[in-house]
Amino acid sequence: MWGIVRKKVGAGASCILTSGQALQRLRPAASASRYYSSAAKEMTVRDALNSALDEEMSADPKVFLMGEEVGEYQGAYKITKGLLEKYGPERVLDTPITEAGFTGIGVGAAYHGLKPVVEFMTFNFSMQAIDHIINSAAKTNYMSAGQISVPIVFRGPNGAAAGVGAQHSQCYAAWYGACPGLKVLAPYSSEDARGLLKAAIRDPDPVVFLENELLYGESFPVSAEVLDSSFTAPIGKAKIEREGKDVTITAFSKMVGYALKAAEVLSKEGISAEVINLRSIRPLDRATINASVRKTNRLVTVEEGFPQHGVGAEICTSVVEESFGYLDAPVERIAGADIPMPYAANLERMAVPQVEDIIRAAKRACYRAVPLAASG
Repeated sequence: MWGIVRKKVGAGASCILTSGQALQRLRPAASASRYYSSAAKEMTVRDALNSALDEEMSADPKVFLMGEEVGEYQGAYKITKGLLEKYGPERVLDTPITEAGFTGIGVGAAYHGLKPVVEFMTFNFSMQAIDHIINSAAKTNYMSAGQISVPIVFRGPNGAAAGVGAQHSQCYAAWYGACPGLKVLAPYSSEDARGLLKAAIRDPDPVVFLENELLYGESFPVSAEVLDSSFTAPIGKAKIEREGKDVTITAFSKMVGYALKAAEVLSKEGISAEVINLRSIRPLDRATINASVRKTNRLVTVEEGFPQHGVGAEICTSVVEESFGYLDAPVERIAGADIPMPYAANLERMAVPQVEDIIRAAKRACYRAVPLAASG
């Protein structure tokens, strides 16, 4: 039922990459169809993140940045460009290559009322610091009976990029989304990136902020409201990117663009798809998802991560528990293949969802295609 997961993927070629080789390669920008009612200008996701950091640091002297190459090099992806020069080395701290060390320092600083923004060069490296994120940051407010707040943001690129192998391609949305005490956000557009990052920095609780490397260079329309320094996007609230009446498609991060492309193709074939940009993985906006399914009577979930225990599985469970009587077709899950990411480009493409997989799943849900079980 997972579309792409059903494909047979071989054991692709392997390659050992250093983090420097992997992360300094130039990669093609992702493209995406976008639907916005009004916009004043275009802004890249990179600039949206940079402006959010700049404005929050300007507004609150307790906010500071730390991570590998965030200062002198201006960020591995230039998200922190210009901030060292503007705010100085006491608030933009270059760290050694020791995620466990600087993450622990950040959590300790948050205990004492500062507001650290910790950058991981990739969230795959956050595994070195996962004890601090989950045991120290996520649980302390509860274990201290609310006496200690932990206002910290962990941010950086998450999920598959291009040609960086199994150890640099994992999606951590479901990993961190399973942990009470954390808030987990996954922006898609420049509006998402700017509004959600500002909200995350202002939040009193630890926030895992999952960006996507391939979206950094993408430009999206932004309104004057979004450009206002007071703008924030609500944590825990999904956004309906495209309204429809025949099938609901949920997605987050880069997959929102794929879902919108699929919806455009489906519209030419008489299928009206509603596309929901989750934005927030934890808390999950179950109300918006269920309201949409009760209208369309069909559901397709899309994510890059592994299928087992994934974000899509949680969404499916929510719909079965709350809106089962409204479903006119089995729920369709589109996810990454249940294997470590292959390095070979042709196998890598087979291992992550594509637009055509979403289209096929939506058609199956609308009984416009032969079911998978009958097509094999």
